[in-house]
Amino acid sequence: MGVVNAGIGGNRILLDGLGPNLLARFDRDVVARSGVRWVIVLEGINDLGVLTREAPATPAQHAALVAQLKAGFTQMVARAHAHGIKVIGGTVMPFGGNSYYHPDAANEADRQAINTFIRTAGVFDAVIDFDRSMRDPAHPDRLAPRYDLGRPSSPVRGRIPCDGRGHTPRPVSIAGGSRSRPRTMRGA
Repeated sequence: MGVVNAGIGGNRILLDGLGPNLLARFDRDVVARSGVRWVIVLEGINDLGVLTREAPATPAQHAALVAQLKAGFTQMVARAHAHGIKVIGGTVMPFGGNSYYHPDAANEADRQAINTFIRTAGVFDAVIDFDRSMRDPAHPDRLAPRYDLGRPSSPVRGRIPCDGRGHTPRPVSIAGGSRSRPRTMRGA
């Protein structure tokens, strides 16, 4: 099995960030590669954070962003499925306390709405719940201290619990046959 990490720091789903947005580069980075059967998508934190980075956003702007992100995820999964590629969605990790994005209660509500969509909409073939695995149980809008590098949107490299380095993943949803929603499986 080969693994390609096509992640870009500062990447966004909808608009260009530090590089081209995910929807613009998805065909090049995923579909055009030979032998791709699965893709893991962990995106959204920069889309959510940039909305209020410079100034507060209105409720209408928050609602529009959440709707656009859901549509972007749905489009990307449809494009992958058209090429026989299954998509594993990663929930958006907490970023409370981030001094770059200044998240507030509205940003957290947006993150929760996106995570609910990722977990339950049935769009993804499977789900890795990074949010549940990495959040601080005492402050669920923040990363657990053991993963916090001081930049809440960037957990400690090599310490993501699903990375095969001795960490046991929390529940991961695996799509089952023709089910419309992923079923929950426990990692071992």
